[in-house]
Amino acid sequence: MTKFYIFLLYLLIVFCSFSQEDHFLSGNDKAYLFHTVRKSPILELNIGRYLDYRGPMIYLPNGEINYDSIELLIINEPALLKILSSEISKAPKGVLAEAANKQAVWELNKLLHAYRKNNLEKEGLSGAFNRFEEEILSQLPEVAIRRKDDKLEINPKLINIWNPSLAFNDRLAMLDGFGKWTIQERRQVIEAFNYATNAFVENRAKEIFLSLGGQADLFINVLVAAGDGSSTSGLFEEREKDERGRWNKGLPKAVGLFPYDTQIILDEKKKKNKEKIEPLRYAIRNFETFGEERVTKVHLDVWGYNSEKQTTVVIEKNGWSYPLFGSTESRFLSPDSSFTGKATYYTFINRVQLDINVLEEKISGKRGYDYQIQYTDKKRKDKLLQINKLEKELSDARMNPITTKDRKLKTESGKKYRKKSQEKLISYYNQLKALEKKIKTLKEEKQIAIDLQQEKEQQKSRMLDLIGRRWMPFWEKDGFFTFEDGATFDLLTQTFTFSQSAQSEQFEIRLIAIPYSHTSDQVDEVMLHINILDAKPFFNAKIQLNIIDQFASDKFELDGPLLTQNDSLAIRQFFEAMLDKNKPFKINAKGGGIGEMGKNGVIVALAQNEIANYPGSTKEERNNAKFSEEFQSLRTTGVFLLVDREIKWIVQSFTDPVKSNFLAPNKTIQEKAKQYKWTSNQLLSAYRTYAVMKQLQDELNIWAGKILTREEAVLVIDRLNKTIDKSSITIGNRSIKFKDFE
Repeated sequence: MTKFYIFLLYLLIVFCSFSQEDHFLSGNDKAYLFHTVRKSPILELNIGRYLDYRGPMIYLPNGEINYDSIELLIINEPALLKILSSEISKAPKGVLAEAANKQAVWELNKLLHAYRKNNLEKEGLSGAFNRFEEEILSQLPEVAIRRKDDKLEINPKLINIWNPSLAFNDRLAMLDGFGKWTIQERRQVIEAFNYATNAFVENRAKEIFLSLGGQADLFINVLVAAGDGSSTSGLFEEREKDERGRWNKGLPKAVGLFPYDTQIILDEKKKKNKEKIEPLRYAIRNFETFGEERVTKVHLDVWGYNSEKQTTVVIEKNGWSYPLFGSTESRFLSPDSSFTGKATYYTFINRVQLDINVLEEKISGKRGYDYQIQYTDKKRKDKLLQINKLEKELSDARMNPITTKDRKLKTESGKKYRKKSQEKLISYYNQLKALEKKIKTLKEEKQIAIDLQQEKEQQKSRMLDLIGRRWMPFWEKDGFFTFEDGATFDLLTQTFTFSQSAQSEQFEIRLIAIPYSHTSDQVDEVMLHINILDAKPFFNAKIQLNIIDQFASDKFELDGPLLTQNDSLAIRQFFEAMLDKNKPFKINAKGGGIGEMGKNGVIVALAQNEIANYPGSTKEERNNAKFSEEFQSLRTTGVFLLVDREIKWIVQSFTDPVKSNFLAPNKTIQEKAKQYKWTSNQLLSAYRTYAVMKQLQDELNIWAGKILTREEAVLVIDRLNKTIDKSSITIGNRSIKFKDFE
């Protein structure tokens, strides 16, 4: 009998352990979680072994595991994946929260896409959307709500604004189409979406976290973004290959769901003091530690990473700052501020200080305004003495006759003297007036310099306030950082931990976007997931190409890298082919000019007919037309890397038909344009093709050094660079050598 009960107990334990992992995730959800964990170094390292895949392994031709195909197997047969919740619950809490957050963000992304496509009932998401709708209705202005069948619902006019792949500025542009709504009402729509997004994701992430076995009395989940709101669509999609080597659209990152803080300011570019909504260049969130002698864990997960500008996050408590910095190679944060990329936050603080120093020299330097004013004032005083002396002489001459040694001068001589002196006096007064005017000008210029210096000082002060004025000292061993006050940061889990305390304490987290220059309004986008959890003391928290680009109007500069870690498989296959000397490598580069939609995408418009403006009688209508699907789809650059019996690299760029004001910066190309009668749109598209090729060349050189042996990298880089240097970019039936663009 005892053995029987033991057997029943064993069955109960087994049943519970497996039933835990099945009830909260659908096949699609489990497949996405599996894929996400496998692609995230932090998640794979910490919880990968707790996702027990029991199906057949599928490999790509190069021997790599094909997770896309395995994902399809899991969707069709969810039992192939067992989530060992009893084991996964022992993982670091922050890592578990990150997995839960990624799952929740994906669900909201799927939900909003289904809503926009009117597929909620078809996909069984009506109940989930009702939860989101309740949150957003509580915050929307009345103009954005309608009543239907005695039920309040979101105004259907807003349906496209909820596209999670929209950049912030695109969302604002769409809201500008609601001309009758006040600026405050439009901002309220943005903030309502922000609120509902965070509320939905936090609630769902907590459900998943608990279902995975996570335990926490404190669970705060926040998505936040900072920058100028100009994210490109390249941030929102991933690309991978299937088992046949074909490009396959991957799972969306949904970076567009990360909310920006906003402000209403006067638009200086427009007349009549028109206001506009603008995102803040930094984000600040306030929290409290848990207290009750428990540690408080702050897990940070950076999205929208830029390897050229250092991601910067600052945690501050009791006046002490714990700044965390991104590395050049990854999106991981650490207290180590060393960075080999182009720009850090302190780079721009130092540049502001240089401006302050220059202004100080201009004001108080050896030949500065103070010296010039003092020198000119001395000349003014000397001139006043000369005037006073001459006026006295003239006065004496009028009162007393002018005499020589023995006799009076003739009256005519006296008049001549007085006339000459009066002319001299007028000249002195003119000189005095000029000196006084110069002093006034110098003082005005000095005041302008002082005002500018004060602005720079205030700018520097704000920047120092953001980065923190008192940094907590730390030491490091094997990626584990210990601060002087007992706080810690684990590089391998991306979790910051406040030591336990009896009382809760306030702390602040600041996300800082890096500007393109210290005088620029353009600021690099950065997105951050913050999760706050409590844990008992001594809790052991040990330890994740198809390019879509957008260019500014009449510009060909690119922002951020084109290749990501998700492209590593394709890059490796490309390099392997490049090492085969028998495989020809051909480049087909084209500046297509005005494009038109063909059956399989954008093609060159034969007529190349330009129009003066976007259609519409008002500026608002023209702006809406500019961002319509019809015109946006034409402003594209396609990149195709084909590897078969030969290696073929195809790059072609197109514009919409609106006349461009672009002028080639190269005189040689300007002359060719006149000779061959190329339009500005044709030139612009050629330069965009060049920009993509050049950046890909630079990035591939770096990738070669990273993933190949030294000998292999030398061969690949040499072949790649020589082929690109010998290539040409075609415009119409003519071409320009790649080197001519440099």
